Amino acid sequence: MQTGFMENKPPRYYQLILEKDLLGGWAVVREWGQQGSGGRLKREHFNDQEDAQNALMQIRDKQLARGYKVVFIQGQEHLK
Repeated sequence: MQTGFMENKPPRYYQLILEKDLLGGWAVVREWGQQGSGGRLKREHFNDQEDAQNALMQIRDKQLARGYKVVFIQGQEHLK
């Protein structure tokens, strides 16, 4: 996801990834920041896929409400 161009500010990005970890659990990885600069990274672990998907969708909805727009989706068939 990313924001549009704002006056005198580069656009911001927000990336969400749902991945299976090495121990059989699930993780939601999010990365965000201004385009062209170093960003921040946060990883949250979940015991099952459904909890991880729900968390990802809540984060997505919050960022969409803040003005971010979806620019690329991969693997959407796994989300409810």
